Amino acid sequence: MIRGWIDFKMTETMKRAQKNNYWRTQSVLLLLLVTFQATHTFGQKGNPEQPNIIFIMADDLGYGDIGVYGQSILKTPNIDRLATGGMRFTQAYAGGSVCTPSRSVFMTGLHGGHTVARDNVPHYDTYLEEEHVTLAQVLKSTGYATGGVGKWSLGDAGTVGRATNKGFDMWLGYLNQDHAHYYYPDYLDYNDTILGLPGNTLLRDHYSHDVLTNGALNFIRSSADQPFFLYVAYTVPHYAAPEEDEHGLTVPSTAAFDGNQWPTSAKKYATMLDKLDADVGRITDLIQALDLAENTLIVFTSDNGGHSTTYKPFNTNGPLRGYKRDLTEGGIRVPFIAYWPGHIPDGVVNEEVIAFQDMLPTFAALAGAKAPENCDGISVVNALLGNAQEEHHEQLYWEYGHCRARFDQAVRLGNWKGIRLGKDSRIALYDLSNDVSESLNVAEKNPDVVRQIARIMNAEHVPNERYPVGERYDGSAIWQNESPFSMDKRKGN
Repeated sequence: MIRGWIDFKMTETMKRAQKNNYWRTQSVLLLLLVTFQATHTFGQKGNPEQPNIIFIMADDLGYGDIGVYGQSILKTPNIDRLATGGMRFTQAYAGGSVCTPSRSVFMTGLHGGHTVARDNVPHYDTYLEEEHVTLAQVLKSTGYATGGVGKWSLGDAGTVGRATNKGFDMWLGYLNQDHAHYYYPDYLDYNDTILGLPGNTLLRDHYSHDVLTNGALNFIRSSADQPFFLYVAYTVPHYAAPEEDEHGLTVPSTAAFDGNQWPTSAKKYATMLDKLDADVGRITDLIQALDLAENTLIVFTSDNGGHSTTYKPFNTNGPLRGYKRDLTEGGIRVPFIAYWPGHIPDGVVNEEVIAFQDMLPTFAALAGAKAPENCDGISVVNALLGNAQEEHHEQLYWEYGHCRARFDQAVRLGNWKGIRLGKDSRIALYDLSNDVSESLNVAEKNPDVVRQIARIMNAEHVPNERYPVGERYDGSAIWQNESPFSMDKRKGN
């Protein structure tokens, strides 16, 4: 394998990464094979007492984008197959209404008022510090091989918050949130180095989603003889940087949908969803081919609700009001499917209220590990297995917009949903048992409930100096689209 030093001008963060040999590049041949060094024998079954766990999370996929959740135009047969052979949750909630806090809640088991990353802005080079315990670290402590592909968002290269310092044996993808806006990047982060794709921005030879899938498949093959945790944090169908695609939806081709009388942006979105579904199928098929299906839990979900710019006839969020960035149901209620043959009954629709902070204690319980004591989540193993869930959430809490124009908060309390749009504003109240679209504000008729929700909002928001509420952030992204392979940078100019 050929490795070489590539010198180029960097930001201070990149300079620090260089000191840690971060920019020791991989041969392009590595891309063609995406071969992670296998230290295990392929095809053997893991310990049945510690199931393999694959968590597939799409990016900005709406509640209504999947066939089994009501999508009637776009087809998702492979994802639907997981639901017909497993369990579909109808009241599952993301950790936040945008990418970074949702991933932070998933990894730390702490809700949005407690977790370390509260919003996509302000930009920091790391969110996780040494003292923060992640799901990957918990599972790794019990003997799991841990791998991840896709968008990390919780710590840039060379920082303590990078994925390989927070429990992952392997990471391929984007450590930085803004880097993930490019589907034809000149490099991807690979462990503590990079996978170099020189010229890819111009030549468009390697669509990043395809590389991520190859990485996921190879990790499964190389880890098949021991319990493993695979976090597949896909970036589709999240928008692309405008300089990469005029519609903000970069795809290799829309040929499969050119026969439809849709705008080009709709064809591109459909292509992203089609690729997502196909690769969920490839992951599932590989698990079956390796005879691991009965010892592998596969979860499919999204990091938050669908985007407001999605082609309206697709009805991205189904019956739910609002979109990504909103704390109405359309911004935070997500598809959530669990598949585990022989353990999860077929074709079950589960109305249990679950949330991303539950994944750490749930997966820890399955692995025989102990979750951190300060975890906000609860184990929902019983619900996953189709049994009665003995422990339930008394409440769920979200927040958004600390350093933006408006700070919003939301609480789910039983079937009640309270939303406050702006600090100290009046709380709107909805009864989700008969108003899932949150169309009828019943706050005036239920003042006691409103007061209770107000107390919860005040209690669950723990101030964080990195997210001063009311102070507008006017900074810019840390990561910049500067190729490490351009001639001027190799010359040091």
